[in-house]
Amino acid sequence: MPEHELWLTHLFNDHLAGEANTVLAWFGLQAANPARPWPNFITMQILVAALIVAVFAILRRQLSMDRPGKLQHCFEIIYTFLRGQADEVVGHGGRPHVPFFGTIFLFILFSNLLGLIPGLESPTMFPYVPAGCAMAAFCYYHYAGIRAQGLGKYLAHFAGPVPLMAPIMIPIEMVSHLGRPLSLTVRLFANMYAGEQITIVFISLTYLVVPAIFMGLHVFVAFLQAYVFSLLTMVYVGGAVAHEEH
Repeated sequence: MPEHELWLTHLFNDHLAGEANTVLAWFGLQAANPARPWPNFITMQILVAALIVAVFAILRRQLSMDRPGKLQHCFEIIYTFLRGQADEVVGHGGRPHVPFFGTIFLFILFSNLLGLIPGLESPTMFPYVPAGCAMAAFCYYHYAGIRAQGLGKYLAHFAGPVPLMAPIMIPIEMVSHLGRPLSLTVRLFANMYAGEQITIVFISLTYLVVPAIFMGLHVFVAFLQAYVFSLLTMVYVGGAVAHEEH
């Protein structure tokens, strides 16, 4: 068993190891230790997804136009804020993309905050999870650009406004776009990993005032990084769908 295997990962490896190995085999992969194929960051993501589904199931039962509860107020604030940011950053075509922005924001936020619960870890402190979110954003904004402009017009903007500049502009644009997932990954991973380690160190030194301060800082960083990631995704979507107007 891995040295830092969490209790939830331990349960998955004890009871669902065969299922994990089967899924890996579908893709021609094999776990380093077939007896313990579940890593912490996978089980933590599953837990985050389950928590989000549970929260929205509770929220759906409590929705009310006349007497909205505290949970409904919280999510209405989040939705209104993200919708306003989408209108400002993306423009008049930003509303259809709000569900994706909200999904990214909530998944990263829940993942960031999970590390505050004893016995659990933030999956975003592992580079694979931020990389997956970054690739989802990367694929989505290209899809949004192609859908808004058509494949030909969308690809044409990589060549720049002047045809003679195409041999120079195409490599520059490709490097720029390929660097975006890397930038999103490193920013989220580095901040969450550093915050997690600082919190662990101070909790091990003292158990009251100082950990509370750094846990508060962790909450602030969790919200900030979720916002920054979703905001940059909005910027990329806005750039992808706005070339036709320019």
